[in-house]
Amino acid sequence: MSPDSPFLISCDPVRLDLDLIHRFLSEQAPWCLGIPKATVAQAIAGSLCFGAYREGAQIGFARVITDRTTFAYLCDVFVLPEHQGQGCSRALMDAVMAHPDLQQLRRFMLATSTAAGLYAKYGFSPASKPQSFMERLDPEIYLRAPQGAS
Repeated sequence: MSPDSPFLISCDPVRLDLDLIHRFLSEQAPWCLGIPKATVAQAIAGSLCFGAYREGAQIGFARVITDRTTFAYLCDVFVLPEHQGQGCSRALMDAVMAHPDLQQLRRFMLATSTAAGLYAKYGFSPASKPQSFMERLDPEIYLRAPQGAS
């Protein structure tokens, strides 16, 4: 925690509040509504994660999928609604962008429909060749019953 910030940003996975993260992602994040808790736990285990804390309680989160050398994808960024507008998103992004393992990346990507202005301040811009990017998307995967379930 910097002396001028009320937020502590930590990459310590032990500090992460899995219940809080899962609750927000599964109930409030339009990109992954209904995501199972086990899926969130597995995603966290395979990623570089940042927790934002105020007075010891987790209030925000960001996850970076990365090989820590050439590529990273920023995702699952959120600040609890009651803490928005107080600088926590900037504190999270400052920590992400300063992380030593993310300094020599050739490509750092993200997708956003609501916070382009925030990410632009950190050098993110629309893909220079969007026609080169492809995706396989199943936006309702977590809302359907798992295969084999009755």
